[in-house]
Amino acid sequence: MAEARSEPRRHAPPLPAPRGPLSQTVVDALKGSRHGGAPPAPADEPAYGDDLQLALYILYELHYQGFDGVPDDREWDPGLLAVRRTLEDRFLGALRTDVPIESTATAERELDDLQREPASDTGHDVSRFLQKDGTLQHLREYTALRSLYHLKEADPHAWVLPRLYGRAKSAMAAVEFDEFGAGRADDIHAALFADLMRDLDLETAYGHYVDAAPAEVLAGVNLMSLYGLHRGLRAALVGHFAAVEVTSSPASRRLAHALRKVGAGPAAVRFYTEHVEADAVHEQVVRHDVVGGLLESEPQLEADVVFGMRTTGFLDNGLAVRLLGAWRNGTSALRAD
Repeated sequence: MAEARSEPRRHAPPLPAPRGPLSQTVVDALKGSRHGGAPPAPADEPAYGDDLQLALYILYELHYQGFDGVPDDREWDPGLLAVRRTLEDRFLGALRTDVPIESTATAERELDDLQREPASDTGHDVSRFLQKDGTLQHLREYTALRSLYHLKEADPHAWVLPRLYGRAKSAMAAVEFDEFGAGRADDIHAALFADLMRDLDLETAYGHYVDAAPAEVLAGVNLMSLYGLHRGLRAALVGHFAAVEVTSSPASRRLAHALRKVGAGPAAVRFYTEHVEADAVHEQVVRHDVVGGLLESEPQLEADVVFGMRTTGFLDNGLAVRLLGAWRNGTSALRAD
């Protein structure tokens, strides 16, 4: 009989270690009085910095697995929600400043640009670096950091389903059905990622590597929750999802090659080979039916779809700079404190 697979999300994780006054006061509020709350973020707080992004990550996690010792009803604590809104305003305001959308931008043109693979390595692509020069340690670090999303893969995007209708809703549900294993628990993509982690001798507990994750990782995960939890940002979430699906297949092919090269086991390789095949199909469904269906019904949301795609690339580029800068300097990309 095959050994039973453990469930990495069965137990809520502990609260992360604070990284500054914002995250400290959020943690203190969750440990203490339900009427307590963190003060609003100051206007000059770095929007993409460790302290703000960790505080926001903790508040968003109340809507997912929560934290050990924190009562479930704190998810809807009015004080914490007010704090979250202040942090979100700072984050979203910075994104709108840093990622302007010109009036002539279209989702179709943006998707065309995303589908064009660079003819050569630009030096800023993590998957290309890992395929060519990645070591086992690089891949273990990358996997540990990506676990903050992949152990809940597709969950943030599921928030958009009640906000869509017609062709867009049906197509989005079909893609999500595949992400959640198409009715087979062992094929849920989050479970496949946990198998990958086991092959690389990493801890599979949900949220285990949050303290090792730099702000750039947290910001990418927070972006999905920001868009998913606000109906007014539904088109940005669709844009985010489209950007992920359109770029996933070639990157997954490179990562599967990198894992084979360092001698990773079959479960590790399977996660990415599964995405090569699935996302090649998904990208067409997302492009023509999710994005196309949404804009057919609500054409006024086109700029928001483009914003979702571009902000995804903007934060991904920031993460690539962080990871590749560390690895090329011979240092770890994980936070040491």
